[in-house]
Amino acid sequence: MIDIKTPEEIKTMREGGRILSLVLFKLLQNIKPGVSELEIDRLAEELILKNGAKPGFKKVKGYKNSICVSTNGVVVHGVPTSYKFREGDIVGIDCGVFYKGFHTDMAETILVGAEVAPPLRGSPRRETAKFLETGKRALNEAIKMAKVGNRVGHISKTIQSIVEGEGYSVVRSLVGHGVGKKLHEEPEVPGFLVGPIEKTPKLRPGMTIAIEAIYNMGKSDVAYANKDGWTIKTADGSVSGLFERTIVIAKEGPVILTN
Repeated sequence: MIDIKTPEEIKTMREGGRILSLVLFKLLQNIKPGVSELEIDRLAEELILKNGAKPGFKKVKGYKNSICVSTNGVVVHGVPTSYKFREGDIVGIDCGVFYKGFHTDMAETILVGAEVAPPLRGSPRRETAKFLETGKRALNEAIKMAKVGNRVGHISKTIQSIVEGEGYSVVRSLVGHGVGKKLHEEPEVPGFLVGPIEKTPKLRPGMTIAIEAIYNMGKSDVAYANKDGWTIKTADGSVSGLFERTIVIAKEGPVILTN
């Protein structure tokens, strides 16, 4: 059953989303060569608590960290480790905030040391920049589809067409989702279209969903890694990207709550 939020509940989620956005972009600013994944995780918890919220991911049974870190080949659910970032690493940070009874969820992927010098045409850095730009564009265009009268399939088709149009692969085993009182609610929001759009859930005012572009530079297959029961990596060792925002379906159009 899809939970439709009241205006007051949406207001609360907007407040939580504002906190999450401030936290996530502060974390990204602190990802530099020599800084460890665990240091970023500790900073996340410190910032979330300081802003009057709680780490949403710690409410997931068995998970003990405030963020998930996707470094290079890690796709999602990466448990932070003592690994220290290096220039050229591709790092995704997925973070959730629980505020006054509601969750918001957000992720962003960056190239470590990207500000040092512009990537040269034909260089690996240039290809990485294109890869990340594709995921961000796919997410932004998908959000535009999240409007009253459309269906989840319009979101899915948009992500898939942009990602695959650039020669990359959408991960099939992981999807976006509804979000609110629970971190993961109905409906599922895949980044790929399965069956006719008309068979996918209709988007209605008051729905709050986390739209995710989860994609790989290589093939779409993934596998569990590190024996921690959480970390999922690309099966072929290629790099992965993750972009996510929590939005509300509103009569006037999609509204990003984590912005």
